[in-house]
Amino acid sequence: MNLVIDIGNTTIKIGVFNGEKLVFKKAAQLKDFEEVIVSVLSEYQELKKAIIASVGKLSQKKLNFLQKKIETLVLDEHVSIPFKNLYSTPHTLGVDRIALIAAAVYNCQGQNVLVIDAGTCITYDFKNKNEEYLGGAISPGIHLRYSSLHQYTAKLPKLSLIAPDQLTGDSTINAIHSGVVNGVVYEIDGVIKEYCNIYGDLTVILTGGDAHFLSKRLKNSIFATSNFLLEGLNYILAFNNTQ
Repeated sequence: MNLVIDIGNTTIKIGVFNGEKLVFKKAAQLKDFEEVIVSVLSEYQELKKAIIASVGKLSQKKLNFLQKKIETLVLDEHVSIPFKNLYSTPHTLGVDRIALIAAAVYNCQGQNVLVIDAGTCITYDFKNKNEEYLGGAISPGIHLRYSSLHQYTAKLPKLSLIAPDQLTGDSTINAIHSGVVNGVVYEIDGVIKEYCNIYGDLTVILTGGDAHFLSKRLKNSIFATSNFLLEGLNYILAFNNTQ
């Protein structure tokens, strides 16, 4: 059994895989890292190896704690991956994006795949049918857009996500909801359309915290999944165990 850990800025996501099957998933606060690790290892004593990917501020102390508990692979640009990375600056490529493309290779081998991760940022990552990663794009996510409108203006309020019921906002609050939500939807639909113009046989995967909210509003045909990154991490761990 494998333990996979995805570290964000303030939260962690943990998955336990029995072979290729996800049998346990949990989200927690980063401050509770040690407590959660002890709990999972106690419940699943068959766990032998772990992989950890961090885009947040994981302290060396927390990492050392994990490595003392279980053999751990730390995902970085030096780890073997199941695709050819054609990114011009591979050392700057986020480990979350590496894991997402690994999942695309695992689930959609031999296909052109665009992976859209709708979280704090919206990332677009593309791999072709030859399992070559070409790169993608990064833009602000839904909640960043709400925050920036408040933070960088004098009078616009800080709002939480609400689906607009009309295109034309008849108040400042409704105008913000329309601008943020519809702006993101139009952006994603537009990006998918452009990729389809280049790669007609395109598979689109939508994942991340806002995937469910967005999937119901996009015009294009997509596959929405919440476990894609965890699957990618598990595949990278298995891939390295066979090297």
